[in-house]
Amino acid sequence: MTQCAEDGCENEAAVELHIPWDANREVCPDHARVWAQKDGVVPAPLEGHEDKWP
Repeated sequence: MTQCAEDGCENEAAVELHIPWDANREVCPDHARVWAQKDGVVPAPLEGHEDKWP
């Protein structure tokens, strides 16, 4: 189990964010929804977590 990369979040990571101006991050679905609204950010479900991300 990988923990969400966002500070203070203890949820399990289910999505990898490809961020053009920063390093990729593995985050929980809640944080992925926020990040996915930013221009250029591409979310991709982590293997085994496809059912947690549309």
